[in-house]
Amino acid sequence: MTGSTLIILNPAAHSERAQRKRAHVESLARDCVVCATTRTGEAELIARRGVKEGFEKIVAAGGDGTINEVVNGLAGTTATLGLLPIGTMNVFATELGLPVHDLELCWDIIRADGTRAVDLPKANQKFFVQLAGVGLDAQVVKETSSQLKRNFGPLSYLISAAQIAARQPPRLFIQSDDASIEEGSFVLVGNGRLYGGPFPFFKHAVIDDGLLDVIVFKRLGYLEIIKYLQDVVFSSDIRVPEIEYFQTSRLRVESDQSVPVEVDGELVGNCPVEFSLHERPLRVLVPE
Repeated sequence: MTGSTLIILNPAAHSERAQRKRAHVESLARDCVVCATTRTGEAELIARRGVKEGFEKIVAAGGDGTINEVVNGLAGTTATLGLLPIGTMNVFATELGLPVHDLELCWDIIRADGTRAVDLPKANQKFFVQLAGVGLDAQVVKETSSQLKRNFGPLSYLISAAQIAARQPPRLFIQSDDASIEEGSFVLVGNGRLYGGPFPFFKHAVIDDGLLDVIVFKRLGYLEIIKYLQDVVFSSDIRVPEIEYFQTSRLRVESDQSVPVEVDGELVGNCPVEFSLHERPLRVLVPE
């Protein structure tokens, strides 16, 4: 097992807690090859090289951003993804039912070889595993500086959202055979049920059903969107007329403005963006 496993470790966080987790990962994986990243985007390159070198399991030790990079290196290959969740949110690991607060158990899951094939969506040419956003949340990611994140952690995104809330949202044009709406102010695309932590936004999502779950906030202001986000979180289903929820295998979002797009919390450019599913699913190590 160990000889065929590559660990890609993101040591970017500098807190004492993060340092303890890194040390824990290194002790668990002492018989495996461990590569630590030194810059953004490097995990994807290491994963791609690991596939070429014949590693059967490639483990992302980090948060959702690290997982996203590793997945973009694995997409379309036969390598299997393992997770050691040491990030702030760990949304994808939570979606898969991993014990995110117990690295020992996560390591046991990697060693046990239980796998699940999950859908692999992409936004233009960038793959993602959990979620994507066009508009508000991508704008928040874009405007949240590294310094703000270091000072305030997850709260930094709320600070940025408050600063953006008074602005006029963009006009987005929705193209999908499965949508009954043609315009909106904010679009969320889910592969799984969770968004932003343990919040089940995408009520009908199944991570291996071959469908994307889409939430479109209609022509609303940002303050109204923020209000309805709370309704989405705490309702068992989405029934308000200001929000459209549908499932599809393909979606295109355009705008006549410069509107940012994020996948798994990482910026990937601006509209227009086309969402689709890769023909080959992603194999992930999960609890049996």
